[in-house]
Amino acid sequence: MSAKIAFQGELGAYGHEACVAARPDHEPLPCGTFDDAIEAVRKGDADLGMIAVENSIYGRVADVHSLLPESGLHIVDEAFVRVNINLLGKPGSNINSIAKAYGHVVILPQCASFLREHGIKGMISTDNARAAREVSEGNDTTVGALASELAAEIYGLDVLARHIEDSDRNTTRFLVMAREPDYKKRGEHGMITSFVFRVRNIPAALYKAMGGFATNGVNMTKLESYMIGGTFMATQFYAEIEGHPDDRNVQLALEELDYFTDHLKLMGVYPAAARRYEGRR
Repeated sequence: MSAKIAFQGELGAYGHEACVAARPDHEPLPCGTFDDAIEAVRKGDADLGMIAVENSIYGRVADVHSLLPESGLHIVDEAFVRVNINLLGKPGSNINSIAKAYGHVVILPQCASFLREHGIKGMISTDNARAAREVSEGNDTTVGALASELAAEIYGLDVLARHIEDSDRNTTRFLVMAREPDYKKRGEHGMITSFVFRVRNIPAALYKAMGGFATNGVNMTKLESYMIGGTFMATQFYAEIEGHPDDRNVQLALEELDYFTDHLKLMGVYPAAARRYEGRR
C-alpha cells in the first residue's frame, strides 16, 4: 500500500499541487478541513500532512498556527507553491461566453483586473477545486471556475485563460507534518527550527527573550503572536529561526529564551526550501 499525504481541499486544489510537487511518491488524500487533514495523519490514515500556513498576497492562513501546536504532529519539511490562477470552462466555451466565474474568497481579489477587463462577475465558492468540479458537473457554458490547471485536467475542463492573477509573485507556503520528528536531516540551503513559546509575566520579558538570538547571531525569520484560551491575557508566540538545535549558537539562544518563558515547545526542525531565499541570495 502506497504512502499517503493528506491536504485540505478537493482533488485539484493548490494543496493537491503542493503534494504532487513535494511528495510525488505519496498518494494525495483530500480532506474537508485542516483539522481533518491533521487528524488523518494523527490516526494513521495518512503518513504526512500538507498544511498551508501563509500566502505572499493575503498573509497567514487563519487558525492554522493555533491548530499546529495542539496537533501532536511535527514539521519535517516546507514547500512553496506558485499560485497560478486559470479561468476554466466547459469544453466548447470561451472567454467571451463566460458571464461569471467561481473561486475561493481569497482568489477573487487576486485576479480582479482580469475579471473586470472581461466583464466576468466573480462568485464565491468554498474551494477552487470544488468550483471546477461543479462547473464540470453542470451544463452551463456561461459559468467558469478559477482554479489550477491540475483541476482542469482532473475534471475535464478547458483552460480558457492561463495565469490571470494580478501578481506574478503569488506564492503559498506549506508545512509538511508527520507523527514523528526528524532531527537528522540537513538541508542544502540550511535548516529551519520552528517553535512556540509564552513569556513569563515579568517586565520586558519578550524583549529580553529575543536578546539571546541577537547576541548569538541567530536569524529569526518569523515571529507571530496569537491569543489562546479565549482570553486577551494569554498570548502565545510562533517563531522560526535559521539553524538547527544542535548548532551551538542556536543552543545558547534557546537556553536564554527558556529562562524568560513559562512554555517552550519545539514544533519542527527541517530543511529550508530553496524558494525561501529567492531574491535574497
